[in-house]
Amino acid sequence: MHDDTALTIGRVKRVLEERIRPAVHSASVPLTIECHELPGEPITPVEGLSLEYTPARVGDDWGPAWGTTWFRLTGAVPAEWAGRRVEALIDLGFDVNMTGFQCEALAYRPDGTPVKSLNPRNQWLPIADAAEGEELVEFFLEAAANPVLLDYHPFLPTQEGDILTSSMDKLYRARRMDLAVFEPEVFELALDLEVLFELQAELPATAPRRMRILQALDNALDELDLQRIVETAGDARAQLVEVLESPADASAHRISAIGHAHIDSAWLWPLRETVRKVARTSSSMTALLEEQPDFKYGMSSAQQYAWLKEHRPEVFERVKAAIAEGRFLPLGGMWVESDTVMPTGESLVRQFSHGQRFFEREFGIRSKGVWLPDSFGYSPALPQLMRRAGFEWFFTQKISWNQQNVFPHHTFLWEGIDGSQMFTHFPPMDTYNSQLSGMEVAKASRQFKENRVATRSIAPVGWGDGGGGTTREMVGRAARMKDLEGSAKVEWEHPDTFFDAAKAELPNPAVWVGELYLELHRGTLTSQHGTKSRHRWAEHALVEAELWATTDAVRNGAAYPQEELDALWQQVLLHEFHDILPGTSIAWVHREAVSVLEDVISRARAISDAARSSLAGVGDRELVFSPVSVAGPAPLGATVAAAPSEAVALEDSGDGIVLANGLVTVSISNEGLVVSAVDHATGREAVAEGQAANLLQLHQDFPNMWDAWDIDRYYRNRVTDLREVTGIRSRLVEGTAEVVIERAFSQSTVTQTLTLAPGERTLHIVNDIDWNETEKLLKLAFPLDVQASHTEAETQFGFQSRVTHTNTSWEAAKFETSMHRFVLVRENDFGVALVNDSIYGYDTTRDVDGDSVTTTVRLSLLRAPRFPDPDSDHGRHVISTGMVIGAGPAEATRAGIELNTPPTTVRGGQDVAALFTLEGEGIIVSGVKLADDGSDDVIVRVYESLGRRTTGTITADFEHRELREVTLIEDPLEDARIGGELFLRPFEVRTLRAVR
Repeated sequence: MHDDTALTIGRVKRVLEERIRPAVHSASVPLTIECHELPGEPITPVEGLSLEYTPARVGDDWGPAWGTTWFRLTGAVPAEWAGRRVEALIDLGFDVNMTGFQCEALAYRPDGTPVKSLNPRNQWLPIADAAEGEELVEFFLEAAANPVLLDYHPFLPTQEGDILTSSMDKLYRARRMDLAVFEPEVFELALDLEVLFELQAELPATAPRRMRILQALDNALDELDLQRIVETAGDARAQLVEVLESPADASAHRISAIGHAHIDSAWLWPLRETVRKVARTSSSMTALLEEQPDFKYGMSSAQQYAWLKEHRPEVFERVKAAIAEGRFLPLGGMWVESDTVMPTGESLVRQFSHGQRFFEREFGIRSKGVWLPDSFGYSPALPQLMRRAGFEWFFTQKISWNQQNVFPHHTFLWEGIDGSQMFTHFPPMDTYNSQLSGMEVAKASRQFKENRVATRSIAPVGWGDGGGGTTREMVGRAARMKDLEGSAKVEWEHPDTFFDAAKAELPNPAVWVGELYLELHRGTLTSQHGTKSRHRWAEHALVEAELWATTDAVRNGAAYPQEELDALWQQVLLHEFHDILPGTSIAWVHREAVSVLEDVISRARAISDAARSSLAGVGDRELVFSPVSVAGPAPLGATVAAAPSEAVALEDSGDGIVLANGLVTVSISNEGLVVSAVDHATGREAVAEGQAANLLQLHQDFPNMWDAWDIDRYYRNRVTDLREVTGIRSRLVEGTAEVVIERAFSQSTVTQTLTLAPGERTLHIVNDIDWNETEKLLKLAFPLDVQASHTEAETQFGFQSRVTHTNTSWEAAKFETSMHRFVLVRENDFGVALVNDSIYGYDTTRDVDGDSVTTTVRLSLLRAPRFPDPDSDHGRHVISTGMVIGAGPAEATRAGIELNTPPTTVRGGQDVAALFTLEGEGIIVSGVKLADDGSDDVIVRVYESLGRRTTGTITADFEHRELREVTLIEDPLEDARIGGELFLRPFEVRTLRAVR
């Protein structure tokens, strides 16, 4: 028999695209169009429906960037359409390849009821299932003219990313606004052909199943009259019944599909537009749920539900009803799909507590798992935090984006720094925006790493990033692949159902230990320092505000500002979203982020100021309020300021400046570089011989793609050492030695202030930078005379170790890594830590000269990518860093905390006793607050910070009935009463409740 495969494939392609799909809607009549273009920000639907409308027509241009145009569409269903399904077809100028990234609309009935959204892949509105004929039609469109920023030639700098700089040119031209007859049999035929056509492409070239499908496709098209598509579609479908009803193999892979849209809470659009994206997508998804009884849809992020409740209550009520039916599924239990590398431990706890509290309060449910498909790497502290917050599973897929190494598992146990393990799944489809195409379904089956011992995976199905969600075509594909020979089996399922089944069939999964490092998007640790710095300061300001407000409430009976603190925390949590905190959103987003976070800082500090003033009372004594508790009796209160220590010695020799304070001696060259740093206790020199620390280095930084996201390895090949100074001076200020170094380079300037205080091992370095570079990366280098096999970088509630060598491709890929407040390199008896107040990225290199090993740590200070914000980070930045000379984990931890949470001096008349006294080496108080349930119980969270088992005691110095352990989100635990004694495993986190 001759091979006609190519002929059949070509035939199906052309007939499907040129004849069948256009025939899904047959007869059509134009609608009458009126419009009203808004000059500024969006308005409410009630306001939109009452606007003055002027005549318009198809072919008119509309919508400058970020503008809103309201359309009023009217018409009448022709009498001859009686009994037919009638839909409106709307093309606002869509590009089907830009779904979620361009214009979109939400349709309303005249009474303000939302119908569904319109987007490039969803261009229809339901009018009547069985038209009566001659009925009048009227509806309104709220159309958003969002500009396409990630275009066919992506990553081009553009000013369209901020309403302050975008042009007023109209971006879109309306192409179609009609009423049309929907032909269900033609629609179903198109899906039959599409599913079978895509399935055969994934089968072996000469497989019998493929041959049968190809013959059936030919038979179907033989029955189809191309001039009478509607009349002959049923005959064509009849030829496909046998191949569509042939059941799947008993061993076929199982795919648990869940409708999804993965709406980025901000990215290439501002937050205010995300509010509307959520409303548009949720309207479409609730409508689809009503039409498709087997379909289930999942949406994460309590913030997005909260936006619906506040801004689109009519949509929220539809969502709430669908949730009650178990069809619309709140996922993830977090306030947003946050970054998990940079937020503090307290922030991640609040992501969980605010997310779960909202879901429970509004819907009476809690999420069983954490849903984070798109964050840029995952902290090794996360498994413990998820477990202690009560979660049972974790889902992501981003690690499939690795540049170099293929992750070896899809379903596995993920083990964190404390030994906690979390059942985890990556979808082998490698996407969170599945269309359930034949290629994707076959890929899931083929790639699934656990095929020997397990049978199932998850597929999040729908257009995402900018929203849109699942389409009726995707639901149709799922129905055909529920039990189809040659395909994986597809079924709509709650992720909880999937995870229960996956655990049952995989009782002994493989274990992955440590961080889930993403071998991509390394620049997100540095981009948009303005957002990162305010976020770090806001986190610490809120934790301190809670401490002093709680102390004031317990000691003085003051009112605790729970509502205000919750509102401020929710602003911080929102800005931890994985395209805001990482610095990968448009200029508009970061401009607003800096403003909002500065307001959070101001209000949090005002809460602290008021509480400290109340606690200090009237008087003229200088009281030092310390929010720091590290390895010993907890201050967490206020005492009289101590007498100053002996002044630091400062000597200006001809070769430079020498600072000494009895603990360390630091030599600074005339170039402003640290050429020596000696620890007196050990006599060890910290700086590598012949080299200099505090060296600013400027690199060319132009990655292959993903500008704000990526740092590519070759940036190291071109570097300029910034050694020239424009000025250097030194002085003593109240016993502290201070050296000021001024430099000018390229288009920028930097003033560094180096200080050594009495009794300190830390040389503080404040970098005041006026940054005006383009596509550059600024590093601060410290070549250290330390033979370190590992770096130890702070993460949430502990630190993570990373090797300094590059023996394997996995290690070589980690050429830019993350820290929180410190990174430490050490030998057994000596180490050096670098601390900071607002940065997250660093790199480490290891150089051997003879028998001498130099470990160089370089802090990443600033970048200057041009997409999506062409002026990223331009302006002034103040970055505080420090070099801790002679440090181990305890000293590094203390120095990092003290740099970020300095004490505050207040004049008053009375000491303030700490609410809790803590004893135990390495045990740290992370936070003190009143309980979330409004009971006035006091919550204190502690953790072991040094990576070792430890014991200690904690005493509450106020009236209370008992001290009990609770979960991270303050749920009770069985047999959790403690007597004040603490036993902690390495990096263990414990949350205690003092019941008053």
